[in-house]
Parts: sequence; C-alpha cells; structure tokens
Amino acid sequence: MSPLAATAAALCLAGVPAQAAILPAQLAVVVNDDDPNSVQVAEFYRQKRGIPAGNMVHVHIPDKPRKLSAAQFRQLKDDIDAKLGPEIQAVLMVWTAPYAVECNGITAAYALGLDSGLCAKTCQPSKPSPYFNASGPAMAQPFSALGMRLAMLLPADSVEEAKELIGRGVASGFRVPAAGAYYLATSEAQRNSRVPFYPRAGVLAQRKLTIHNQKADALEGARDIMVYQTGMAKVDKLDTLAFLPGALADHLTSFGGDLYGTTQMSSLRWLEAGATASYGTVSEPCNYWQKFPHPAVLLRHYLNGDSAIEAYWKSVSWPAQGVFIGEPLAAPYRKP
Repeated sequence: MSPLAATAAALCLAGVPAQAAILPAQLAVVVNDDDPNSVQVAEFYRQKRGIPAGNMVHVHIPDKPRKLSAAQFRQLKDDIDAKLGPEIQAVLMVWTAPYAVECNGITAAYALGLDSGLCAKTCQPSKPSPYFNASGPAMAQPFSALGMRLAMLLPADSVEEAKELIGRGVASGFRVPAAGAYYLATSEAQRNSRVPFYPRAGVLAQRKLTIHNQKADALEGARDIMVYQTGMAKVDKLDTLAFLPGALADHLTSFGGDLYGTTQMSSLRWLEAGATASYGTVSEPCNYWQKFPHPAVLLRHYLNGDSAIEAYWKSVSWPAQGVFIGEPLAAPYRKP
C-alpha cells in the first residue's frame, strides 16, 4: 500500500465497525525466573487481567542483558514456543531487558523472525509486516491468520511503576473520556518524516476526541492526552502533562528503543510520565516513516476498538528494529 493510500484509508474513522480483539485467554505471559521483579509483576498481571494459569511461560535469562545474540534468541524463542498452544495469538514479555536481538527489537524478532541481514546496514529498508494496517475479524487471530504472534514488553525494573502501568491499562476499559490526540511538528526537521501523515485537526464527536496539530518542540500543560506523537531526540516538559488511561505516546528518534541508553530519550520515559504503551527503535533506522508508528493508522485502529498491542503493531510497516512496550490489552475504545 502506498503512503497516500494508507493515509486515506486510515483517516476513514466514521462508520467502521469495531473489530474483534485479542482476549486475555489468547495472551501468553513470559516470566524470567532469574528476575524477581519479573516474577512478581507477571503474577500481578495474571491476576488483574484474568490470564489463565496455563498461559504463564517460565524462562531463564540470567543477568538481564540488554541484547541477545542470534543463538541466545533462538533458544529463548524455542523455549517459549514449545509451551504455547495454537490458541495463543500474542505474547507479553515481563522484563525491561533484554530488549534487543542483534540490531532487531526483541518483540519484532519474536513476532516476525530475526532479520540478521539488516544489521550490515541498518539504514536500509527492512522486511514489511503482513500485519500493517490489517483489518477484518481474522486479524484478531494473527497467529491463526498469518502465523505470527504479536509481542510486547512490559518493563519491570520498578515493581511499583509496573503495577501502576497495569492499573492504567485495566482502567482504560471502564469509560471513554473526553480526550485529546496531539501531533507535533518540531524544529528537528529530520525527525518530521511522519508529519504528512498526521490526522487533520478537528473533533471526532463519536469518540469524544479532539485532534490537535502543533508546531512546537514540546507539548506543555495538556491534561487530557490519549495520543501524543512527535519527533525529537529528547522530549521536554513531560512532567507538566497528564495522560489518560490507555494513552499511547512515542517519538521518532533513532534510539528510543535503547531502553537503557542515554544518548537520546528512552521510550521508558513515556511510561514513567503516564502513558500506557509506546514504541522505539533499538538501532539506527534512519528516518523512514515506515519504521515508526504511522499516526493515522494507529489512531484509526485504536479508535475502532483495537487493544494497544494490536493498534501499535498495525501501525508499523517495517518493525524489525522496533520494540513495543507497555500494557498490551489496554483498549479504551472497545465496546463491551
């Protein structure tokens, strides 16, 4: 699909029926038994989301490495997959690290397979995702339909913050608040490659959502955020903002997915500020819009009832270098 066609399709919000969605019984939760925080947070998540006990998968990853080799990852994936039945459509990894496999994000490597060839030149196009902008009832079953299980990482360095994050995801399903979606064009021109795909400013009355387009380097003082997308190496004034339960937020920059990195802002800062899910790349992707969440595609699918893991995965055309983080089942616009 061309960028213009994808944008046109994504902006058709009205009249699109709510889609079937991944259920707790279809989500596997992967626990690192060598990380006490992972064990504690995973059990808390199981209880809060009603995950069947049989969906808990225990693995051993000592020392919390930031990056796995191809061989280490193959062993980890084999260990996980051996414990999954065909009903499992998505996987939640409960830890902060590892978050990369060679130059790939661990969630992308798990869902689509490791693309080691990309590491010779990370600024080249990567393999397209068959799940990009996917629609229809079958897409609530990505493993059944496409042979891929979506993956997300739930950071667990702080048990308290992880529990708060889970609480926001659970709370997102109880009401549809009046909210804002904020899209910023910044002074860092090379990070504005998504700006042509920003939804038009206006009010979507059925969803009680107001779309804001701004030319600014930072959003300040907004208290109703459901979506915040921008392009900056470091996003300022996060401490002035209030994110609603289920909020999605990300920034187009090279190393947001380097969760422990210090050269640019880690995507973890979004979750710490109150967002419920985010995305970043773990290696230099250059500024291809296809390697980052497409604003209009993300908004369309989230407003039509997809969960955070589904909407975020559908929004990235070339996700190999990306890591999806947050609470996967958050779904503020899903109808009961």
